[in-house]
Amino acid sequence: MDFQDKFQNIVAKNNSLMCVGLDPELERIKKQTVYKGESLVKFNISIVNQTADLVCAYKPNIAFYEALGIEGLEHLKQTIDYLKKNYSDIPIILDAKRADIANTAKMYATAIFDFWGADATTVYPHLGFDSLEPFFAYKQKLTIVLIKTSNPDASTFQNLKMDGEPYYMKVAKEIKKWDIRNLGVFVGATYPQDLKIVRKLFPNKIILSAGFGAQKGKIKEAVKAGVDKTGGGIMFNASRSIIFSDNPRLEAQKLRDEINKYRTV
Repeated sequence: MDFQDKFQNIVAKNNSLMCVGLDPELERIKKQTVYKGESLVKFNISIVNQTADLVCAYKPNIAFYEALGIEGLEHLKQTIDYLKKNYSDIPIILDAKRADIANTAKMYATAIFDFWGADATTVYPHLGFDSLEPFFAYKQKLTIVLIKTSNPDASTFQNLKMDGEPYYMKVAKEIKKWDIRNLGVFVGATYPQDLKIVRKLFPNKIILSAGFGAQKGKIKEAVKAGVDKTGGGIMFNASRSIIFSDNPRLEAQKLRDEINKYRTV
């Protein structure tokens, strides 16, 4: 089953466009009474078990595991293995944001899709098509190309004007020419107007977005801008606002339901 089918199935099953980011921070875990003393993998399992019927995907960011060395990477592997064993119908996006020349990109793609066993990953497009071709070669997987990121300073370079158009749009239009089936795109929910523009350019592509919760993206505007003609086609990720809350299940359910209020096209 390819990513598209897996995604559509879980969206229908859980009535959800919400993705939960499994980005544990050891120091924050140690300070929370309910999780105090737990390992990253136990923390992740707790979050997953509370939210598995509310999500359309899980998205561990590899940086939070790499920062802890070998032990952190072992916890990432155990988390992915747990998801595959117990919730195999939920897609796993390994957020790695890779970018390099083709020969190195091939190794990145092999690691992410063969070793880690992820269903999707994130990449930067600025090195050109040959740097992403090794990822696209995994036809059953989704490679998500970053178009406009969610951080406050994203516009510093991504909105630089080129022939009267912002740079991110020049990039998006070039990517559209590639006509790759298993290509997704990322646009931050913190920029709903840009999200709307990119959705028009990619009416049938899966979009990954982020910025609700800690980054204070506006839910109504972003959902209406990002959904496709079926009221789906997009994954809205939230991490800190859910996993470090006093009640992760409640926060996840509130966000899932709030997103669903605005899905009608």
